[in-house]
Formats: sequence, structure tokens, C-alpha cells
Amino acid sequence: MSAHAHAAPRQFDPVDERPPAGRLFTLALQHVLVMYAGAIAVPLIVGGALKLPKDQIALLINADLMCCGIVTIIQALGVGRFGIRLPVMMGVTFAAVGPMLAMAANPALGINAILGSGIAAGLFGIFFAPLVSRSLPLFPPVVTGSIISVIGISLMPVAVNWAAGGQPKLRDAASGQLIDNPAYGAPEHLAIAAIVLLVVLLITRYGRGFVSNVAVLFGMAVGFAISVALGKVSFAGIDEAPWMAFVTPLHFGMPVFDFVSIATMCLVMVVVMVESLGMFLALGELTGRRLSRDDLTRGLRTDGLGTLLGGFLNTFPHTSFSQNVGLVGVTGVKSRWVCVVGGAILIAFGLFPKMALLIASVPQYVLGGAGLVMFGMVAATGIKILLGADLRGNRYNLYIVAVSLGFGMIPMVAPTFFHAMPAAFEPLLHSGILLAAIAAVGLNLFLNGTGRRRGAEDGSALEGAAAHAH
Repeated sequence: MSAHAHAAPRQFDPVDERPPAGRLFTLALQHVLVMYAGAIAVPLIVGGALKLPKDQIALLINADLMCCGIVTIIQALGVGRFGIRLPVMMGVTFAAVGPMLAMAANPALGINAILGSGIAAGLFGIFFAPLVSRSLPLFPPVVTGSIISVIGISLMPVAVNWAAGGQPKLRDAASGQLIDNPAYGAPEHLAIAAIVLLVVLLITRYGRGFVSNVAVLFGMAVGFAISVALGKVSFAGIDEAPWMAFVTPLHFGMPVFDFVSIATMCLVMVVVMVESLGMFLALGELTGRRLSRDDLTRGLRTDGLGTLLGGFLNTFPHTSFSQNVGLVGVTGVKSRWVCVVGGAILIAFGLFPKMALLIASVPQYVLGGAGLVMFGMVAATGIKILLGADLRGNRYNLYIVAVSLGFGMIPMVAPTFFHAMPAAFEPLLHSGILLAAIAAVGLNLFLNGTGRRRGAEDGSALEGAAAHAH
């Protein structure tokens, strides 16, 4: 596909088609349900790491849904130099979870540094989108596959601890010391997490169409229902919550702009934009749109805009959700107006605190059963991308995969590996995703170079990038 080739929208272009109102709403709701579990996962993870009370986690979820809706409308509808004008749903990226957890663990940083780094990274994304749209040759399948694999693997401990009922150690409120969590690994927690996983697998195997696409959400619903029946869910605070409330910008105070945190999040932004680039190319093929470089730049700018708005609206870096690309392929519905209405639905969800509190009441072990699937699928997608790399004929690629995966595992298997390094570098050195990204890009440049001598490897770069899912 030529970077400059661009077909002007035709009179009956299916991307611009507007289905009847009833069908439009149903299709939009389907898109929302497919991405909903992923959209709320990051606020739950980060809110838990920050040790926020339930009402504050609910606020993070409200803000997340509101921002997802606003940026989805901009991406699908198009506003000036923003928006790729394709059926795209926007959500919070998992790629930023590692750095954000590191910032959350540092008392000098916390949520205000997370939001400040998001604002700065959003600006970075907006201004550097044209450059990234030209840099795809730096990210052949061997690089993108390694990075996405590490994203999934580094998040697996989160899902495992969720399934066991939380963290193995808790900080005692009186003494401030870490003590064993007596509920960690309780048989009932493991059993419910296993049931959630089983339901997801059964629906995936025997479900069809829409039902199969929302298998994770159905699994979580079953686990939640069992937990309610066993009296293990607290609904405290829901009655006192207002039916409707607006998200207040900068609710947690002025953002903190820490240099290392900003640099770390900007690197995450590069990874996010590369992921989106591949997704846009795949979506262009599915919808029959030949995308110009300007189209790609507008889409990438919107990732930056979503991250910028997220910092002001008390939420986190945003990306274009690749899960929904598969839905376009399955349904054959190419209308961008479906995602515009989907964005409006997300905004409506964000306006109702009672719904957010209900979501925040879902026990962690219920999320664990679903998390094993969600995060494992990210890792599996990375492995799938690596299948498009020349691992048999190019021995250098094996070194790239080996070293980048090794770098990515350091923070997970040896959390104190970098304890003697300056504290200012903590967010960077404790993010396996970023360590893997730096290693993979650097080694690929060193071993394979930037020329086009790799033949099949270069020829498959676009295919591998387009095939991957976030």
C-alpha cells in the first residue's frame, strides 16, 4: 500500500453509511460491550495500587468512560486535524500500566505525577504523530512482537494476584508494616476465578457472533452473581451516590511534572502509536479505505489528544482499541457512525456514579479469572506477530527476541534488581515494557540495520504490524 495513495470517499462509501436508528444503537452497544471490560481494567489496577477508597476508584472509572467516549467521537467523526474517520473505539492502554504502577508506589509521585506525565506525553504524541507515521520500518514484526509479548507477560502477575483475592502482603494501618493477607489464595476465591475462566472458555467455544465477542463480560457477570449470592460483595456507598454527576477536571489537584516520569510515558506513547499504526492499516483493509500518510497522522494525533485530555479529566493514556477491529471483520459493518454512537454511550455511562460504584464493587478474584484471559491474549498476540518475523533464516532476530524478553522480565522476577540506581529513574527501570522496547528497537537497529537488505523481513513488516491486536 502506497503511503500517499488515498481514495476519496465515494457517495455510497460504507464507512460513511448511517444505519437506521435502532440498528445503529444496537451495533454501537455491541462495540461498547466488547471493549468495556478492557476499558475499566486499568482504572481498577491503578486505583488499587494507589490504595484509593472505592468512591475514588469509581471516580477514575467515571472519568475513564467519559474520556473514552469523547475521544472515540473525535476519532470516528473527525474534528479538524484530529480523527482518522474510521470505525475506531478508544480506551485506556495497558502499555502504560507498568510505569503508572511504579509511579503509584513512589510516595513523592503518586497520581498527580501519573496525570502530569500523561498531559506531557499527550502533547508529545500530538506533535510527533507525523514522525511516527513515517517510522514503521523501525518496528518490524520481531520488534513489535517482542514488545507486545512483554506487555502481556508483565501484566500476568496482576491477574494471578487478582485471582487469589488481592496482594499477598497488606500494610497494617496501625504499624505501617507489611503483613500476610489472610484472605490471599482462599479456596472460594480461587474457585470463583476458575468458574469465570471456565465460563469465558465455554462461551468462546460454543458461543456465536455477538455472544462469543463478549465472553469475558459474561464470565465476569457470572462470577459477580456468585459472589453476591455468597454475600461476599459490599454495595456500601451506592445508595448515597448521586444518580448523575459530572467529572471535575483536575479533581486530585494540580498535576506534577516529573522529568523521568514524563520521559517514561513518552516512550510508552511511542509504543502506543506504533500499535495504533498497525491497527489503522488493518482497519483500512477491512473497510476498503486506502489510507494516506495524513490519515494515519490524524489518527495518531488523536491518541495523543486522548492522553492529553485524560490527564486533565483524571484518567490515563488512551489508545485505539484493536479488539473492536475484529468486530468490524466479523459483522461486516464498516460504518464509522456506529462508533460515534458508541462514544455517546460511553459518555452516558460516565455520567452515572451509581453504575461506576457497582463496577468498583466487583471483587478482585472475579477480575482475576477474566484477567488471565485478557492479559494472556495480549501475550499470545505478541507471539502471533513473531510468527511473521524471519526467525528461521535470520539468526539475529533470535537474539533480539531473547534479549528484549530478558530485559522485560527483570522488574517482574527481580523487583530489587535496580535498587542501587538513582530513585529518579525508578519509573523507567521498573517498567519491563519500556526496557523491552528500548532493547528490541536498539538491537534491531544494531543487528539488522535500517536498510532494506532484509528482504522478506521488511516485506512482512506492514503485515505483521497490521495483524497485531492491542
